[in-house]
Amino acid sequence: QVHLVESGGGLVQPGGSLRLSCSASGSIFSINVMGWYRQAPGQQRELVASISRGGSTNYLDSVRGRFTISRDNAKNTVSLQMNTLKPEDTAVYYCNAELTTRFGSSWINYWGQGTQVTVSS
Repeated sequence: QVHLVESGGGLVQPGGSLRLSCSASGSIFSINVMGWYRQAPGQQRELVASISRGGSTNYLDSVRGRFTISRDNAKNTVSLQMNTLKPEDTAVYYCNAELTTRFGSSWINYWGQGTQVTVSS
């Protein structure tokens, strides 16, 4: 089994910062892409940022310059540093990993349970 666990969410004021972390564990052979998604009430889940095995990154336009994604390939972890937070950043943030298990033959997406980020004064 593979498990992804997020941490670091909470309540912050506009302009504040939070750092989200995600740890992947279990029968993992290799992780290709890791990323962070978010979903606000009544909205579809959207990709916030992703990072490849080699460190290539991609960001949602509205967070580019404010958020920074990073990963540690040896530890199977990914983090999202969120600065200058805005009320519209409020959502449940989900960790995602595209990976193969030890005895698998294809890439599969795994999801964490999510962590709440609320930006409000």
